[in-house]
Amino acid sequence: MREIVIVGGGYAGFYTAWGLEKKLRKGEARVTVVDPRPYMTYQPFLPEVTAGSIEARHAAVSLRRHLHRTRLIAGTVTEVVSADRKIRVRPAHGAEYDLAYDVLVVTAGAVTRTFPVPGLAQQAIGLKHVEEAVAIRDRLMTAFDEAASLPPGPERRRLLTVTFVGGGFSGVEGFGELLSLATAMLKPYRELSPDDLSFHLVEATGRILPEVSDEPGRWVVRSLERRGARVHLDTQLASAVDGHVVLTNGEEFDSALIVWTAGNASNPVVRRHTDLPVDERGLILVRPDLRAGTDDEPVPDVWAAGDDAAVPDLASPTPGALTTPNAQHAVRQGKRLAKNIAAVLHGKTPRDYRHSSLGVVATLGLWRGIFQYRRIVIKGPPAWLMHRGYHVLAVPTWERKVRVLAVWLTAALFGRDLVSLASVQRPREAFVEESRAQRSPGNRTSP
Repeated sequence: MREIVIVGGGYAGFYTAWGLEKKLRKGEARVTVVDPRPYMTYQPFLPEVTAGSIEARHAAVSLRRHLHRTRLIAGTVTEVVSADRKIRVRPAHGAEYDLAYDVLVVTAGAVTRTFPVPGLAQQAIGLKHVEEAVAIRDRLMTAFDEAASLPPGPERRRLLTVTFVGGGFSGVEGFGELLSLATAMLKPYRELSPDDLSFHLVEATGRILPEVSDEPGRWVVRSLERRGARVHLDTQLASAVDGHVVLTNGEEFDSALIVWTAGNASNPVVRRHTDLPVDERGLILVRPDLRAGTDDEPVPDVWAAGDDAAVPDLASPTPGALTTPNAQHAVRQGKRLAKNIAAVLHGKTPRDYRHSSLGVVATLGLWRGIFQYRRIVIKGPPAWLMHRGYHVLAVPTWERKVRVLAVWLTAALFGRDLVSLASVQRPREAFVEESRAQRSPGNRTSP
């Protein structure tokens, strides 16, 4: 059998494997997915995970549950050597080893782009994985518990100050959803008032949401500011040492929660540890049919898609344009990859990837959203409903759709679930404290 190895189990990788299971005949090829995580993260749901509108597990799609004929390897790919048709795998346990392939699919995905800002690595948290979204939510809710027991003053202010850096879709959606959660939490926390909240969104350019046009972007800024937030445009984070935020516009304040969403960078494996052709940004060069290389210098039996591939946008009127690295394209590229790989194995000609944008839609918090398709702009509750409707249809498998819908319906009936479980991130803390107390001098308790 041919060995088809897929590097990465994100959108493009998952849909490629899922599609190949349907397209390939039994015994025709073995499909292997290598990824350190046992699930695909549906990232458009992460902002709602931070707000508690979606259960964390429902934003993750189990690879083993839905890929029945695919071999799954829990590990990280550290090197790709197409000249020898092999990849280097670092498993969760044990020594690294080489894995040979006949067909390689690189869908490793992007990583969070960071800059050498003092204190950033020690204080900030990203918003790219389910674990991060859960931690953001629990940190905010724990801060409310702690602030409610304090008198008004600098420490209470620090605990209830939230700073998001990055005004793209991930940052704006996460910021809007967390602001919505914080506003809702003021009702049960009667000791606190809206004046205690301090939410800051920092964007280095002169506008947020670059995927929408200027006026809808300005409307989003006005909407956030009417809700009490501060939006700092043309501003960068200069320092975050010990949680003390210093902005390039001269403002300074203490912030207990700093979330970094300032864009993506190509996967380090793709950028530095492969002999595949990459562009100046570290993205794999691919042809319109998603095969790696160029028309003049193709790479045999290597395909790529998703955030770490420079995919030509054939639907764009701009010559040389590349597809936007978002979920909409990654899902469709994965489906096209499966069809094209199967076509080549069956002696047929692969087709070029072409997809016209369906528009952009973003949630800004409960009952708040924005949608744009060309010149059509929809704001407020209708856009929010469109956001939920689109993504519940887009999340893979009916099992996940039903689970998400059930949580939304429950929240509509009973409201948000405002319980913080931050202690699950330190599961042994209570046990260790109890053991220490029982061993302290004067304690005669025996097992």
